Amino acid sequence: MKRPARSRERERAASDLFAALYPRLAGWCRRLVDDDGTAHEIASEAFTRLWARWTSVAEPQGFLYVTAANLVRDHWRKLERERRAVRRATAEAAVRPPAEPDDPSVRLLVQSLPDRLRVPIMLHYYADMPIREVSVLTGRKEGTVKADLHAARELLRAHLRRSLDHTR
Repeated sequence: MKRPARSRERERAASDLFAALYPRLAGWCRRLVDDDGTAHEIASEAFTRLWARWTSVAEPQGFLYVTAANLVRDHWRKLERERRAVRRATAEAAVRPPAEPDDPSVRLLVQSLPDRLRVPIMLHYYADMPIREVSVLTGRKEGTVKADLHAARELLRAHLRRSLDHTR
């Protein structure tokens, strides 16, 4: 079955645009994120978002660069959150006794929490969101979020204590 001429024209235009812009867009992203793989992921995602709106985007090149810039910003934010988490963990580790080699990882412990406790912990501590924002995102009152954070910390503390007792 033959595709309509208009469909073939759109596909050809999309293919030509990709060939013309992808290398430059990926190179621009590479300079911003300093990593080839991440740069190609961002450029590919920008094109994927463009294809989803292909018929409604008046200026594809501008759309691609704005989208890629937003994705780069998201990447930088993620890196900064990871850096803060590492600094926080390093600072906490400096005041704690050295961990035993068979201690469970905190990430695995957090993953084992029930959803109602895990989500606030991840948003507050890993995404560095204030309690008010966690409250809005989860649809719970701030007091409930605080109580859930407290309950989660107590569960994690108890689990870590048990793990340390077993290694002694």
